[in-house]
Amino acid sequence: MKIELFTQDGCPPCEFLKNYLKEMNVSYIEYNVSKDEIAKKRMMFELDSYSTPTLMIDDEIIRGVQMEQIEAALQKR
Repeated sequence: MKIELFTQDGCPPCEFLKNYLKEMNVSYIEYNVSKDEIAKKRMMFELDSYSTPTLMIDDEIIRGVQMEQIEAALQKR
């Protein structure tokens, strides 16, 4: 299972999600779109997402803190 998290500086929901994933012992790759222009363009144009946090679990894209959707996707692993 590949998990990618797109975040930005000063984003409380991003911090919440990072803490949640850490508590669940879930490994993920973080891309800070405030500092990584390539990641920002990927999030916008490939994932069709314009806000953070954006979470990609395998091929499933979850925008925002949608806990039911996130938990369901993580249970598949």
